[in-house]
Amino acid sequence: MWTQTVAPDEISASINHAAHLFQRQVEKIADVRVTVVGDKIFPVRIDGASGLDWRRHYPELSYSLIEAPSPIAGAIRAYLDRLGLIFGAFDFALTREDEWIFLECNPNGQWAWFPEPIPARIASAIADHLQLAKDRA
Repeated sequence: MWTQTVAPDEISASINHAAHLFQRQVEKIADVRVTVVGDKIFPVRIDGASGLDWRRHYPELSYSLIEAPSPIAGAIRAYLDRLGLIFGAFDFALTREDEWIFLECNPNGQWAWFPEPIPARIASAIADHLQLAKDRA
């Protein structure tokens, strides 16, 4: 299932038969996937995708670890705290004005497809968190 543009006249009564998520279209220059493990945050900028959905264009993509703005990092932590989660994979669209537009949080989001060293850092954070939980038990 890919993200795609839908015009209002394309929506029919059949919409009642399955779950849908509609969002306004965002003019973006890049995407950002923020993977969070406990108190560690791993924001990765995804560049090179044409179209709405970067998942259609893996060979064209480039990835770079970046810093999340403090208000974004704070909102992410508040989101996870509110839902009682210690892990989340947050997706954002990044606009020309450097605005981060929240798209979704995947509470079991994937991260191993990133190029190294990103997955090694996330795996290490997961191992550290599990060890800390074991030590507290």
